[in-house]
Amino acid sequence: MFLDRVSELGWGVEVFVVVNATLLVRFIAIHALKVVGRQFEKTSNVWDDALFEAARAPLSWFILIIGLLWAIEISGGYLQTELFSIENLDLVRQLTIVILIMVFLVKFISLGEARIVEKLKADASSEQTRLDPTTLHALAKLLRLSVIISAVLVALPTVGIEITALLAFGGVGGIAVGFAAQDLLANFFGGLMIYMDRPFAIGDWIRSPDRDIEGTVESIGWRLTVVRTFDKRPLYVPNSLFNTLALENPSRMSNRRIYETIGLRYEDADKVGLIVEDVKQMLKDHEEIDATQTLIVNLNYFAASSLDFFVYTFTKTTNWIRFHEIKQDVMLKIIGIVYSHGADFAFPTTTIDGIDAMVAGGEFSQGSQD
Repeated sequence: MFLDRVSELGWGVEVFVVVNATLLVRFIAIHALKVVGRQFEKTSNVWDDALFEAARAPLSWFILIIGLLWAIEISGGYLQTELFSIENLDLVRQLTIVILIMVFLVKFISLGEARIVEKLKADASSEQTRLDPTTLHALAKLLRLSVIISAVLVALPTVGIEITALLAFGGVGGIAVGFAAQDLLANFFGGLMIYMDRPFAIGDWIRSPDRDIEGTVESIGWRLTVVRTFDKRPLYVPNSLFNTLALENPSRMSNRRIYETIGLRYEDADKVGLIVEDVKQMLKDHEEIDATQTLIVNLNYFAASSLDFFVYTFTKTTNWIRFHEIKQDVMLKIIGIVYSHGADFAFPTTTIDGIDAMVAGGEFSQGSQD
């Protein structure tokens, strides 16, 4: 009895020591990571910050689980139960390592992606070295998917599932799944083509002449692309639709166009030539007009009530608000040029001559006509 009592006491002491040692090592490791992480936050490298932040939680759980498994292994030596067998504990230990490595890598990729996006926004002025955020999101998704698939393939043999048998089953069932998931696969490959061809990126304004689709791209997933319309409603577009859709991307225009027709009175016909020349010179001298692009100001139409000349030019800016400010300034200057020549703008008029004018004036009555 005394020996059994000593044996039980020794078992309890061992478990107590292991548990407390585990908690102490966990505390020291987490504290050390925090201290080192603060030092690396001062550097401009985005990867070291992401590395230490991603490692914090998996390392904490690794130390805790390995310590508890050690304590359970010690207890199993005294309790002699099948649950605490060496094989079961090794299985849990191996799965723990695989899962925690997967969690660490996925979190590391996500944090690295977020930090690079922040850096891109901060360095938006350096277009030459700027990475496309859409490509960055695509690469991050592919890396996370690869990590998860690799972890599953490593974990399956650990739990006794042979990959070859699973692949054989997948070959038979893949045909049925393929027929059932045609739309899903079409959307997946549609999203892949968007990432490869890059007809648009997140934040771009897109418009389709074929469909009623217009707005700003909010996100590009593997199945859906979310477009925020100008009335702030979300529009969910399946990626497969973009394979057959004619799409316009106004966000990538190099200039915005001013195309206006101005009508002058016929009585100002002798002044039209001078007005056209002055308007053209004004556009050439305007600091917001791109003189390297097409610039046309010409009389081109004898309308019913006016002599029409048109203005065709491009602004340097593509910003929608700034464009309208420049267009307003150009039109106000055109008004000033027209008035400076003593001319005026035409408006629809009707001239009545001869007998029609006399009838309209009331000079003929029904009696006089008889």
